[in-house]
Amino acid sequence: MGVFATHDTIIKLLGAHYPSLQVLFFSSLLSFPLVSLILMQEKTPGTLRPNGPGWVALRSFCAMMSGVCAFYAFSVLPLAQVYAILFATPLLITLLSIPILGERVGFHRWLAVSLGLCGVLIVLRPGTGQALSFGHLAALFGACCSATSAVVTRKLGGSERPLVLLMWPMLGNLLLTGSALGLAYVPMQLPHLAMAGMISVLGLTGGFLSILAYRTGEAAIVAPMQYSQMIWATIYGWFIFRERLDLPTIIGASVIIASGLYIVWRERSHGHASNRPVIAARMRADTVTTPKSTLLGRILFHRGNSHH
Repeated sequence: MGVFATHDTIIKLLGAHYPSLQVLFFSSLLSFPLVSLILMQEKTPGTLRPNGPGWVALRSFCAMMSGVCAFYAFSVLPLAQVYAILFATPLLITLLSIPILGERVGFHRWLAVSLGLCGVLIVLRPGTGQALSFGHLAALFGACCSATSAVVTRKLGGSERPLVLLMWPMLGNLLLTGSALGLAYVPMQLPHLAMAGMISVLGLTGGFLSILAYRTGEAAIVAPMQYSQMIWATIYGWFIFRERLDLPTIIGASVIIASGLYIVWRERSHGHASNRPVIAARMRADTVTTPKSTLLGRILFHRGNSHH
């Protein structure tokens, strides 16, 4: 999570000088050699034609939008506020699992989700005189897209090759952000271009560390570690951007984290093996710079023959 927070801090640093779509384009472009080496490990025969084109298209669109929204939000908002809003992703996964996966959600989880969404409202603080910015809306929409992408991935299960699920968002992302360069482009200095490359390296490094964590540790223990990003956000925000946590962000984030931890505790104590929206969630936006760790794991360790 510290690596991911460093990844997001560099996004914010570059976002002060360049359009967020330009930062996303170059970091995605520079990640292609690294991602290609991973994709070459996929030995399962087949093509890039999806078995379920509709679901793959929906997942690809959501993965693209979650990346675009996250890069923009990190560029214009304090780190802690972005994380507080993105922490709602596992809660949204719980809600979306009902219509998409047909899962049943009990009273306790409904209560936890309701409290968590109240925490989001506390962070956004509508009607208090502080106008909602596009950054807040982007972070919220990014959380919705990230949750949708995660639920669709679970619905697809092993019916699609990991290569298909990784490549289509990558190609769409480059097409979208590349076309945006014609609208707003600022020539990048060489040190800043190197920082864009570091975004790619850090995103993939964080993904590998997540794979190792989930392979060697208990998921119910590893999953809550995502909330430690608030600590990293506070440290980076204080020393680099002179950001200070305000009271509504602290209260709202605490409510969201508490509700997420409660759901994890309920799932663990009741042993819901097939109904674990929070434990199975990866909070990171599924982009080229931070591809889904479960898909990377299937390619590197399962060679496409199994999934979890």
